[in-house]
Amino acid sequence: MPKLNQSIRFCKSHDGTRIAYATMGKGPPLVRAAHFLTHLEFELNSPVWAPWLAELSSYNTLIRYDQRGCGLSDREVDEISFEANVADLESVIDAAGLQRFALLGSSQGCAISIAYAARHPERVDRIVICGGYARGFAKRNPTPEQVRETRAMHELIELGWGRENPAYRQIFTSQFIPDSKPEQQAWFNELERMSTTPANAVRIVSSWASIDVTDLAQQIRCPVLVLHARDDVRMPFEEGRLIAALIPGARFVPLESRNHVLLESEPALARLFAEFREFLREGDGASASENAFPNLTPREREILELLAHGLDNMQIAARLGLSEKTVRNNITPILDKLEVETRSQAIVRAREAGFAATPLPSAG
Repeated sequence: MPKLNQSIRFCKSHDGTRIAYATMGKGPPLVRAAHFLTHLEFELNSPVWAPWLAELSSYNTLIRYDQRGCGLSDREVDEISFEANVADLESVIDAAGLQRFALLGSSQGCAISIAYAARHPERVDRIVICGGYARGFAKRNPTPEQVRETRAMHELIELGWGRENPAYRQIFTSQFIPDSKPEQQAWFNELERMSTTPANAVRIVSSWASIDVTDLAQQIRCPVLVLHARDDVRMPFEEGRLIAALIPGARFVPLESRNHVLLESEPALARLFAEFREFLREGDGASASENAFPNLTPREREILELLAHGLDNMQIAARLGLSEKTVRNNITPILDKLEVETRSQAIVRAREAGFAATPLPSAG
């Protein structure tokens, strides 16, 4: 597997919490909504997550972040809640300068993705959901035995999460990756200890219980692909089916696995990657130029579109109601962001990325 490289930055959420986010790869932007147990730096050479990162960043600019209380993001925070998590995603997207992009929601990242897409439909091109759910534990009519089991698990987190001995954490690892190899289990056990404190882990897990985005799911209008392991030990298969049923037009793909996090050695992960790649390619046609060059500002995109049509600075200025000097001042950063030296090279790159795909309306 090639060495993975990333660029880590920080942004502030609505309440001043510092959120760490990482960018890697090249291509149309793909944002992974935060889920439990992440650490941007520790994941990079992981026997569990590295195959995912290598695949998804091979044809996308992958943006992922640590949720509040976890990883490289601020650990000491006043609020840990579903709404705060949605606000953190909004902050990362704005800080990264993204205009339109695809979303990946795994586990509770699914509900965060649904909430974001329902509130910002103009910015989400498509969504991929893996092992997700729309309803938290308390919204699934749990039995008294299930409630007792959940309380006991919370106590185990509080008592044993931070210990050097991984025995307590192994219980959770066995739910996330029951069919893993010893090396993968050992790494996941350590991730649990590295990713957050015992107190924060309890707060985070508790905050999931009341999640309910079933109404918001029915408002989603972009293409959605839902994948779920048939025998997922951590998240019931029925929750994946429910999401696909709620979202209009969503496509559902069952996967043959018991793992909540699919592993490199199992055929289910190869199937997921193939479905994922094909689904994202389906959006490359009409929205190719919207996905390309995510670091351009809206004004720069307008100018590049007209540039790709072969207009000179005077014509672009007339079209956009700008001065020629303003257009000229925008050309230099456009060339820099496209990593080209000349105007003609920029036109070639823009056309390859889908700009100038349709005729310009009359300037009349």
